Amino acid sequence: MYDIPCVILSGGKSSRMGEDKSLLPFGNSSTLIEYQYKKLSKLFKKVYISTKENKFSFDAKLILDNTTETSSPMIALQSIFNHLEDEKVFIITVDTPLVLDTTIDKLINQSNNYIVIIAQDKIKTHNLCGVYNREITPIIDDLVQKDIHKINYLINQTNNYHKLTFSNSNQFINVNTKEDYKKAVKISNSYI
Repeated sequence: MYDIPCVILSGGKSSRMGEDKSLLPFGNSSTLIEYQYKKLSKLFKKVYISTKENKFSFDAKLILDNTTETSSPMIALQSIFNHLEDEKVFIITVDTPLVLDTTIDKLINQSNNYIVIIAQDKIKTHNLCGVYNREITPIIDDLVQKDIHKINYLINQTNNYHKLTFSNSNQFINVNTKEDYKKAVKISNSYI
């Protein structure tokens, strides 16, 4: 099990889904967030959920990012580093339930030389699937103060980041729409 904590980001508005995607049934769990939490709890000693409120029907360690009405991963990262004392944190979103254990392992094992290491495939960079080092907090604080919330901008502000390329793009399906959800459920059923 990994010593660094894992934080699942689950504070978004799910506007494209039309309902709270974290509460949709998934795999062998009653909700997507519970599926992610159980899956990641098998890999990490400490797993947290970053959220605006406790809306979950199971016991989990929460990091509340409710200091502002703004829903953004930048606010979540600021709350995470304010809450935790760890040097590094593995970040993943609730809506990427298919990320492989081997991918997580490679990201963590290659994180020592970087302030941020994130996943990418042949099509897209996945800014919220990777390891973030506490050294990035002054940049996060500055960007939040300036009301800048783009994670890509944050990553480009650091002088020491790395994008690790993975060939399996299906693992990074982002469950944003009903179609994405159906596709992810179909793929996850083939994993079980």
